[in-house]
Amino acid sequence: MYVCVCECVCECVYIYVCISVSLLPQCISLSWCNSHLRKAGTQIENIEEDFRDGLKLMLLLEVISGERLAKPERGKMRVHKISNVNKALNFIASKGVKLVSIGAEEIVDGNAKMTLGMIWTIILRFAIQDISVEETSAKEGLLLWCQRKTAPYKNVNIQNFHISWKDGLGFCALIHRHRPELIDYGKLRKDDPMTNLNTAFDVAEKYLDIPKMLDAEDIVGTARPDEKAIMTYVSSFYHAFSGAQKAETAANRICKVLAVNQENEQLMEDYEKLASDLLEWIRRTIPWLENRVPESTMQAMQQKLEDFRDYRRQHKPPKVQEKCQLEINFNTLQTKLRLSNRPAFMPSEGKMVSDISNAWGALEGAEKGYEEWLLNEIRRLERLDHLAEKFRQKAAIHEAWTEGKEAMLTQKDYETASLSEIKALLKKHEAFESDLAAHQDRVEQIAAIAQELNELEYYDSPSVNARCQKICDQWDALGALTQKRSEALQRTEKLLETIDQLYLEFAKRAAPFNNWMEGAMEDLQDTFIVHTIEEIQGLSTAHEQFKATLPEADKERQAILGIHNEIAKIVQTYHVNMAGTNPYTTINPTEINAKWDKVRQLVPQRDQALIEEHARQQNNERLRRQFANQANVIGPWIQTKMEEIGRISIEMHGTLEDQLTHLRQYEKSIVNYKPKIDQLEGDHQQIQEALIFDNKHTNYTMEHIRVGWEQLLTTIARTINEIENQILTRDAKGISQEQLNEFRASFNHFDRKRTGLMDGEDFRTCLISMGYNMGEAEFARIMSIVDPNRLGVVTFQAFIDFMSRETADTDTADQVMASFKVLAGDKNYILAEELRRELPPDQAEYCISRMAPYTGPDAVPGALDYMSFSTALYGESDL
Repeated sequence: MYVCVCECVCECVYIYVCISVSLLPQCISLSWCNSHLRKAGTQIENIEEDFRDGLKLMLLLEVISGERLAKPERGKMRVHKISNVNKALNFIASKGVKLVSIGAEEIVDGNAKMTLGMIWTIILRFAIQDISVEETSAKEGLLLWCQRKTAPYKNVNIQNFHISWKDGLGFCALIHRHRPELIDYGKLRKDDPMTNLNTAFDVAEKYLDIPKMLDAEDIVGTARPDEKAIMTYVSSFYHAFSGAQKAETAANRICKVLAVNQENEQLMEDYEKLASDLLEWIRRTIPWLENRVPESTMQAMQQKLEDFRDYRRQHKPPKVQEKCQLEINFNTLQTKLRLSNRPAFMPSEGKMVSDISNAWGALEGAEKGYEEWLLNEIRRLERLDHLAEKFRQKAAIHEAWTEGKEAMLTQKDYETASLSEIKALLKKHEAFESDLAAHQDRVEQIAAIAQELNELEYYDSPSVNARCQKICDQWDALGALTQKRSEALQRTEKLLETIDQLYLEFAKRAAPFNNWMEGAMEDLQDTFIVHTIEEIQGLSTAHEQFKATLPEADKERQAILGIHNEIAKIVQTYHVNMAGTNPYTTINPTEINAKWDKVRQLVPQRDQALIEEHARQQNNERLRRQFANQANVIGPWIQTKMEEIGRISIEMHGTLEDQLTHLRQYEKSIVNYKPKIDQLEGDHQQIQEALIFDNKHTNYTMEHIRVGWEQLLTTIARTINEIENQILTRDAKGISQEQLNEFRASFNHFDRKRTGLMDGEDFRTCLISMGYNMGEAEFARIMSIVDPNRLGVVTFQAFIDFMSRETADTDTADQVMASFKVLAGDKNYILAEELRRELPPDQAEYCISRMAPYTGPDAVPGALDYMSFSTALYGESDL
């Protein structure tokens, strides 16, 4: 006889009985039947004989089903027996069992195979089919139940209903799990199956009222024990311990709640640590950015600028990612807390998302101010270096000119000079006074430059001031000495009348011309600094104008040299006895020619310097245009992408998964744009290295691009996180796509400003439109749920959380408390050993470490208060 179970149809299992396969052993069938018939005060001795009249068969069905069958026939005739057996078979068929090849005649005739097949059918239907463990039933459910109950026991591995039970430890583990006082499991050995099996069978029969259906020797001596026999015997354990199933269900509920709570606590700890690290980095970085102590040299300030670039390229980007991840983690945590009916997470003081945003804003404010300060300091030092070089050049020229002047003005040569010599000295002194007056501008320029260097806090101001003071003191002394010598010569002038007009004319014309050449040499050697093409073009134009004056200057030089030649001609012609050089000036033709040659030599050098500077300015202009061309494309692109992301987050196109896929593709396209940002960073670095401080070709700065790019990355990541949270909410709450679309349509309709947020009045209007009738107190309660941070606005995520929560069926504190009460056996407290027996080790220890001692009137040593613990899990008191 062969028995097989087909698929479930409308929750009914159809069982077919066919011919030609092994049956359940008769001894097992007999023991199983008697285990139930004893409840009615009777039993059978022979299966094929005792069930022939149908009376005990009907009684067996009434005991195992708990239902009354039709009244049996009490006659002894064959027709009465067949009627009773048919009543039994019809009752079996009414329970969804389809019997094939089994008829009442075979049972009445004592057909052993048919009778045993019928008994196995009854066992399958009433002892095994109704077993259900975690969405599995019948044989699979019974096997899963055995695996779950024996999981904590070493050397027990239940995989089937034959060889997994040969060593007897599986039966002992089932008994010990539910009645640990009946078996000392620690003394059992895997290598002694006979003892294990007999122990289990004896204990089950004596204490659990489970008949001894199996023989230990048969099981040990058989390579593969009979599966049906094992299954039938194990099902008796399942029904004997069915009361413990409630405790397992309660334990599973507690495990689920505790797992959620542990996960949320870990997320909270991760948020606190990440927030603390980020805030600590910001706290350390801001003082560095706020340090405005200037360096004294250009090299030191450029090193500071390079350090700032390293901060921008290497140190800040990872922190931007951490800040974005922190916001994502916070939103995910809040979503999970709402879904598990837990109170919203409030970070430690000073670690709110808003606190981190404020700290980040302060960081960026300090960063912007630091960069502006660096560039201004570099400009200042550049200006200082230029002024200092100009000061040194002018001071050197002036000091060279004043060398020996005090000695000349203090000599007494006029006391022993002739009249002509006196007049020559007087004229010479007049020329010197002209020269002195011509140098007045240079001295004033030197003093003005020194004053500007002091105002700009030049690092070497003391030496500049000392040198300037020395020049001014010397200049005052020269003025006083000049005045004194002039008065002395004027007193002697009346005694001297001869003067050489040619020498005087030479001196008068040579002195200004000499000053002009010195000024020209000074201007030609003067350093210049420009920032634009227009400025260098202005210098080039002025230089060309100067070159245009050279022919006239050459004519003047020839005229001055002509005077000297005329003097020489007169001396030669008239044999004039001239002692020494021109008495009216120290300037001689050789010096004039040397300076003129120097001027002619400096002109092409100036030309070359202007050409090189013009080329540099052209390159700077190229860099400006190169940067502007890219910035004018990238800036609008970033703005466009920000607007598109805003539209995607508001509009409803497709399912949430379609929107998430679209957004991730969008995110990938944005990330692929990063090389253009890096290229623009490179162009910006070239501009800074070239000391270019303005760009008229674009309104975008690198700072604008950086901020826009960081906002774009943060926005797309935050939008993706919102969609993921919506999917999480939809799946957890069982919300359909149509409901989500309806929620989005309602939200968009009342989001009048199209900002992705509803203010309080818009939200009130939305609730009224959906049929809510509420007063101010009720509306305030709802607002505290959807706006826990009291920002005055409602996000779409908070909106769908609220709408789904209205109908959601989530675990509550009362449900968890009731589950604990089941584990505690209806006591008002629970013991640690009960928790360890019913819960996994880690979650059992989690409960024990957090439960307060029970202090009620019925308290016993070691009693734990599971009621306050259940309340604390849902934020109704402190855990």
